[in-house]
Amino acid sequence: MRTANFPAPPFVPGRFRLSRRRFLRRGSAAAAVLAVPAWAPFSVLGGAGQPGPNDRIGVGLIGVGAMGRGHLHRLAGDPGVQLLGVCEVDRARLNPARDTVDQMYAAARAEGGYRGCAAYTDYRELLARADVDAVVIATPDHWHALQAIDAAKAGKDVYCEKPISVTIEEGRRVVDTVRRYGRVFQTGTQYRSIPTIRAVVQFIRQGGLGRVKHVFTQLHTLAGWLGSPRCQPYHGVLNPEVTGRSYPPLDFALPAEPVPEGLDWELWVGPAPWRPYNRLYHENPSPGVVPWAFSAAFGVTSNTWFLSHAADVIQFALGEEDSGPVEILHPDAGAFPTLTMRYAGGTLLHFIQDWPQVKSLYPGVVPDDARLAGMFGGVFAGERGWITALSGGGPVEGGPAGLLEEMRLKTREVNIGANDHHANWLRCLRTRQAPYCPEELGHRTATLGHLTNIAFWTGQSLRWNPRAEEFTGCDAANRLRARAPRPPWRF
Repeated sequence: MRTANFPAPPFVPGRFRLSRRRFLRRGSAAAAVLAVPAWAPFSVLGGAGQPGPNDRIGVGLIGVGAMGRGHLHRLAGDPGVQLLGVCEVDRARLNPARDTVDQMYAAARAEGGYRGCAAYTDYRELLARADVDAVVIATPDHWHALQAIDAAKAGKDVYCEKPISVTIEEGRRVVDTVRRYGRVFQTGTQYRSIPTIRAVVQFIRQGGLGRVKHVFTQLHTLAGWLGSPRCQPYHGVLNPEVTGRSYPPLDFALPAEPVPEGLDWELWVGPAPWRPYNRLYHENPSPGVVPWAFSAAFGVTSNTWFLSHAADVIQFALGEEDSGPVEILHPDAGAFPTLTMRYAGGTLLHFIQDWPQVKSLYPGVVPDDARLAGMFGGVFAGERGWITALSGGGPVEGGPAGLLEEMRLKTREVNIGANDHHANWLRCLRTRQAPYCPEELGHRTATLGHLTNIAFWTGQSLRWNPRAEEFTGCDAANRLRARAPRPPWRF
């Protein structure tokens, strides 16, 4: 099974490598490529120290919303990349995104002026370009799998935001297609690329904690996100009594509203179950809130897009990144006070709502004076002590005394800006090595979130076979592994 090597892949300088088929395809399309006024001149006229025209990787960006804007600036600012096109079904976002790319490239040129970034509302038109080597997918969750599959079939390498699927079956289709077409795939779980987190993971994997007995991470009820003042637009629409008990997305229907001018709502919904337009599906009420994720039609809540970072780090540290748990224990079963997963080696992964629950619900697992805080990651407790792999909440913590010194960390601070996730992907496009989080690992990370949803939907404990990716003895749970795309869309 193809997994990422622990050390960073070496950078191999030189021209971007093409297969013979892709080289011939490009040759047949040479006239069309040279006819694009901005692409060739910018490559040829690059300043001193810039890559030559054959070194620059042609990239397309699909989705320019909240996540996409971050990718846009990262890609357009990379001298080894040419951002050839952006795609977005909402022209109110599309045109400004294209203009931003043009302005960034114009500012980088001594003579100024650049009008070479193409704008598309249909991602299939972007994939049809022979000069696009790779794409970044930053659309809503319900689009990730289909767009990744179509990109791989079109011969493009892929960077896909997490989660890579909204069902387990979709994720497996992504893995199979990426491998069949020999593409390089990176999942957007960039926390595993932070040096401090990688050092913590390496320490755990090399036995620094001894056998890991318990791991803790967070799950959030819908009310935990929607009930805050910053989500005022949702108040009165969703029942707080329901959202306060619910972890998975809800199949709620919102009243139809006029579709804004310039938004292709049919294409926005795409393969998901049809829902009429409502601004609460589409517009972010505040930073950090992904509105469509709370609807079962379009997303899988924080159990995948928020949990993806934590699940990725946890399974990475446990050496289970290409596998998964064998049992999901529902809290109603009485074995544990919160949803818990058991791995084949005996490690228990407990999902809690907030960090104080680690001590109140699981007394004695970590010391009473342990400092636990953070947004992503987990708390690991083993035979030799405990340690955090968190970000957003302060430095790495651990005990007993001397454990952190044993790790010899360059810094205990977890700085998201220190990750090299994009750079790692771009290096691997040249070397054709597996990046930090390739397709199988991205699928297994998303699967952990899907398993939590299915356990809550069925309301029972479940036995899971991570190799066959099937539940044992529960037809209802197995049916929830997949859903058919809305016609005419199909995989």
